[in-house]
Amino acid sequence: MTSPVARQDQQPVYVLHTYPYLETSLVVELFTRNFGRVAAIAKGARRPRSAMRGMLQSFQPLLASWSGKSELRTLHGAEWRGGLHMLHGQALMCGFYLNELMLRLLPREDAHEALFEYYQDALAALAKDEAQTIVLRRFEVRLLQELGYAMPLTHTAESDSEITPQAQYTYVPERGAMLGLNQAGVQLTGKTLLDMAQDDYTDAQTQQQSKQLMRALISHHMGDKPLHTRQLLIDLQQL
Repeated sequence: MTSPVARQDQQPVYVLHTYPYLETSLVVELFTRNFGRVAAIAKGARRPRSAMRGMLQSFQPLLASWSGKSELRTLHGAEWRGGLHMLHGQALMCGFYLNELMLRLLPREDAHEALFEYYQDALAALAKDEAQTIVLRRFEVRLLQELGYAMPLTHTAESDSEITPQAQYTYVPERGAMLGLNQAGVQLTGKTLLDMAQDDYTDAQTQQQSKQLMRALISHHMGDKPLHTRQLLIDLQQL
């Protein structure tokens, strides 16, 4: 947990979400490289002539300055730092899905520098029209791993024996892979687990089964409230 500080200047950030605050201001949820998720008030940002009004957009790499020690900091400025990510269509929806995931799972003031880099890489891949389902799976796995949720993919939960590609397994949240098929978790092959461990999603069955597994694991850690963007992407047959 990063301890609060009075002032930070020119910090690399992305905007995850904004919502109105009082008559003319915004609350901005920032994902920062060095301080994790930070919430700040952008005073007057809803005014037509506000200098920050056009800057506080999702997926744009920014340098932000803020101060304060309360849960809501005061945002003093934001400027573009280069490397624009232009997302369109379903890639844009995938970007919003990543943002909603982090808003729901990432605690405030908990720095994850590696996750910041993974997020940048995911946005760059989506902007290049790389396979969206693979981009999302890789980010989901890295997100859960960064947050400390163990995801054993190479050994079974009961005996710690090595996963074999041809065998059938049931993956149970909070436990891991169990040999054989039952109704207690997600059914999948050993090959899918080993492919995920190697960050290899080229196989069509691995893509399908890893999607089901990650959906179950994320729901387990997140609780009953559904992700709005996931449902939209399901409707578009992208997630």
